[in-house]
Amino acid sequence: MATKRADEAQATEANGARTITVKWDDSEITNSYANVCNVSSSREEVVMVFGINKAWEKGGGDVTVKLNSRIILSPFAAKRLSLLLDNVLKQYEARFGAMDIGLNRPADPQAK
Repeated sequence: MATKRADEAQATEANGARTITVKWDDSEITNSYANVCNVSSSREEVVMVFGINKAWEKGGGDVTVKLNSRIILSPFAAKRLSLLLDNVLKQYEARFGAMDIGLNRPADPQAK
């Protein structure tokens, strides 16, 4: 069996291509839900914080968002994440329709 693997590796190298298999180990993964995300950056890193807004009613006053996760990425990893998310959301909208997230609406509905 070791001989067969060595032969396969040599054949792959002779063609000029390497085959790499990525195995995902999720044995220690934790899950969190977030309905709020904030992002900041510096030259060296992009920081994303995630949390939960439990203020379901749109009343006045302060809103406290309970933060539960912080992810720090290099700008290169953040760029790859941006491209991946863009592709996933395009696929989602192709299946389920466009999402209106309210970016084109005025802040005050009476102001025009």
